[in-house]
Amino acid sequence: MARDLSELDDESSVSRDEETIDDSGNDGLLHRRSYLKLAGATTAAATLTGTASAATDDYEVIEAQGQTVRIGRGDTFENKLIDFTTGESFLLYVEGANSVIRNIGFKGLYRGASFIISIKAGQGDILFENIYLGDGATKEGENFVHGPGAVFMHRGSEADLTFRHCNVQGFPNNGFYCSNTPYGGSVRFESCFGKNNGVTTFRCGSDDDEIVNCVAYNDNTDYGRGYGGYTETNGRPVWVWNGGTVTIRDSHFADGPYPYALVAGANGSPGSVDFQSGGYRGTIQRASGSTVSVGSDVSRNPDLSIPDGVPTSAEEAASGSGSTGSSSSGSTDTSDEPDLPNLLLVDGSPSDATRYEFTVGGEVEHSNYEGASIDDGDSIDGSTVQGTVADWKDAFRYSGDLEGLTVDGPGSVLVNGEEVDPADYGKELPHVLEVAGRGTPTSYEITVDGTIELASTDEPATEATTISGSTVQSSLTDETQTFRFSGTLTDITFTDGEATVTLDSEQIDPSEYGDTELPPHALVIDGVDTDGPSTYALEIDGTVVKSTYQNASMDDSDVIDGTTVRGGVGNWIDAYWFDGDVTDFRLHGEASVDVQYNARNQ
Repeated sequence: MARDLSELDDESSVSRDEETIDDSGNDGLLHRRSYLKLAGATTAAATLTGTASAATDDYEVIEAQGQTVRIGRGDTFENKLIDFTTGESFLLYVEGANSVIRNIGFKGLYRGASFIISIKAGQGDILFENIYLGDGATKEGENFVHGPGAVFMHRGSEADLTFRHCNVQGFPNNGFYCSNTPYGGSVRFESCFGKNNGVTTFRCGSDDDEIVNCVAYNDNTDYGRGYGGYTETNGRPVWVWNGGTVTIRDSHFADGPYPYALVAGANGSPGSVDFQSGGYRGTIQRASGSTVSVGSDVSRNPDLSIPDGVPTSAEEAASGSGSTGSSSSGSTDTSDEPDLPNLLLVDGSPSDATRYEFTVGGEVEHSNYEGASIDDGDSIDGSTVQGTVADWKDAFRYSGDLEGLTVDGPGSVLVNGEEVDPADYGKELPHVLEVAGRGTPTSYEITVDGTIELASTDEPATEATTISGSTVQSSLTDETQTFRFSGTLTDITFTDGEATVTLDSEQIDPSEYGDTELPPHALVIDGVDTDGPSTYALEIDGTVVKSTYQNASMDDSDVIDGTTVRGGVGNWIDAYWFDGDVTDFRLHGEASVDVQYNARNQ
């Protein structure tokens, strides 16, 4: 099924070829990093079947033959030289967030009809680093009036984009067309260079958009003339519109035959700019309702030299030598904060999920070192981090000492490049949960997203307590039962009676953790002994909670959103307790599905 045409603004310039990319297949609910990774899906490589390519010591050469390369959620696409000397087109379609596109060089004049890089992704971060698009493009054949462009962000894309060390020159239809950010997502340009791009080089529009340490100018008096009669394709270095306030720092722009260095607003849609520092030559144009604030640190004598780290050839970009701190292996740490000197890398395993938790003595933040993902599912609470990996990596920069580390699963942890033993850092099960009886018979169930073990001195009778991985079911009257666990407490449910519950020496309200009554029915998705991973999505018209029923896994990457569930299984089992009925169920793969009504009574 062809993708619907995107809604563009009055300067619409995306080709219809680009807009009709086939997007048939799995429902959007199932486009998740866990599935792509657990399936071993290398999206980019899979779409290059039949494409001539060759490898050098530093990068792979891919001949353009009209193919589309799709970048999915959590994917890394790096160290490629795309050869346009074939005269054919090529599309890099980024449809998944938390992805990295790094060390990519496009060699030769582009003769295609659309944009080369097209982005339409959900929430998350996307990094474009060390990209060379400096050989330009020419219009051939019928198309939109402006001709081909370099980078386009679709309306409705929700990702936060960072372009770092990118070189874009000679495109009739925009260098970076990202003015759809007010409809979702954001864009940040860091140390990028643009020259002689038609319409504009940097095109953006939301309050979260930034242009930092960038340069753009036009000096080719003949470039772009005559495309469909349009005579202003030698365009603006910066164009801001659609209503937001864009921040510009340490950046320099100069006009060309089109006499504006910066334009705010157009076609009845205002724009706002906070130009804090840098320089410009030419005129600043403000359309009706638009504002441009020019700070005292902005001069009229711009420095138009290429920023440090920007590649100046396709080979330089593909080999990784154009970006400071980058290498052909892709081991780039994009965090440059000097006060966060330490690096912790969690390296997952495709055999099973790995849950981790660690605490540091100072500050901590995400890093995409070695292509590590940046995932909303990883939680940073002060100086404590909790997360999950499978066959991908999570990385963090931090200050101070590593004070505690817990790892549940086959993954490994490296601190400043050296693998460490979690047992050397704090307690293996750092949290303490106490359940104190009040003199009446009480039964309860506790679930955590890590591992839980009984720690009481006086162990209850064996038949009274069942411990299975991350779930405890027990009974008491007037005694106190103590457990140690890792991860977070996700559910406490009392089926009979009540008790006083203390977590890490602080009394808590059990009603704030999970349901007050356990749902009676079980749904089991069994991926064991199947040939590959399966994904599923389902709707329940009642309550649904994650379960360890039948030794099922407890995976943070499975999502419960109200009454909707989305997940994936490989060689393991997922299970859920629920009440009501299953109103919708979709399965992609060969996993078996078993619905057991009143399973708790069996």
